[in-house]
Amino acid sequence: MTMTPTRSDEIVVVGGGIGGLATALACAQAGRPVRVLERADEFGEIGAGLQLAPNATRILDRLGVLGRVIDAGVLPQRLVFNDALTGRRLTHLDLGPAFRRRYGGPYVVVHRSDLLEILLAACREHGVLLDTGKEVTAVGTEPDRATVACADGSGYDAALVVGADGLRSGLRTLLSDDEPLCSGYVAYRGAVPLEQVDAHAPLTDVVVWFGPGLHLVQYPLRSGRMYNQVAVFRSRRFEAGEPEWGTPEELDEVFSATCEQVRTAIPALWRDKRWPMFDREPIDEWVAGRAVLLGDAAHPMLQYLAQGACQAIEDAAALADAVVKHLPVTGADLAAVEQTLRTYQADRVPRTARVQRSARVWGDVWHVDGLARGLRNELFARREPDDFTDTDWLYGTEEPTHA
Repeated sequence: MTMTPTRSDEIVVVGGGIGGLATALACAQAGRPVRVLERADEFGEIGAGLQLAPNATRILDRLGVLGRVIDAGVLPQRLVFNDALTGRRLTHLDLGPAFRRRYGGPYVVVHRSDLLEILLAACREHGVLLDTGKEVTAVGTEPDRATVACADGSGYDAALVVGADGLRSGLRTLLSDDEPLCSGYVAYRGAVPLEQVDAHAPLTDVVVWFGPGLHLVQYPLRSGRMYNQVAVFRSRRFEAGEPEWGTPEELDEVFSATCEQVRTAIPALWRDKRWPMFDREPIDEWVAGRAVLLGDAAHPMLQYLAQGACQAIEDAAALADAVVKHLPVTGADLAAVEQTLRTYQADRVPRTARVQRSARVWGDVWHVDGLARGLRNELFARREPDDFTDTDWLYGTEEPTHA
């Protein structure tokens, strides 16, 4: 193995997605040397739109990039929920001034690639070393350093290693032999120029249409120049054990029962790629010596709360805070590193486990049928748009500022 010249007090982040880059930026701003190892030949995000709630935008503001994110995205005025079969408007959450005052930050929708480019630029501005084509094959812990080996024969020394390598994390195998759990649901996405969309909801709104075993999410991107749509459905073919499931034909079949507004959206979705929806059971242990998990490597979750990236950004801030509090700038012994990582773990495990489990429940609420669907619709219809009862725990601070 060829050792790349490194500093043994470096923080090495494995994975250059949103969580990994946010972590690198936060730690670099805390005055620590940071290196990111990305498996792909270039940094990039697969997907389309991303919803960033105030629990994430407050942190992006702290990192000094929120203004750029807002400029690249859209500030929606409402989060709207409709019945996908009848088209009935059920309720909405007002995302305006009262919402922002309460939670100390805005709700922003942004293209994933735009957010990644903003974080990349900020990392470069703060001296983060960004290495691509680095597939990590092994991580080890020694009393005085961590070691990282890559498939190309290169190796690195570090004070600690952050595993931000996603749903199928290699670093997670240091701690657990669990496997991702398939929900049986699949997503189709499409972010296209607005003029290519036959019909769309108001460009001031994030709109959710939900029905039995399916839903559609719609919102604008890039100052309204693009429109993002995501259709999700439960695959009966998956439930039947068929090898080919969640196909475009099944997408069309499932959504044929929806109202006209939803049916009109389906042809604009990309048909050449689908996203089966996975999560994992929460685990209590994220720390292995000088290595720690973060983001989807630690707590992959279903998308129903739109919190995957938000929780990774929260992780980044919490880890940087623990680094500042417990990790010497140089000469960090194993005890100091473990104290740093266990402080981070204690802060994040209860929170992320709750979000993981709540996302599953929220998905069940969206997708019910029969009597349960009628009860859900009536309960949604009765809530007031400025009722924040169900969002304080997720979007708020420990002491939310009430409007």
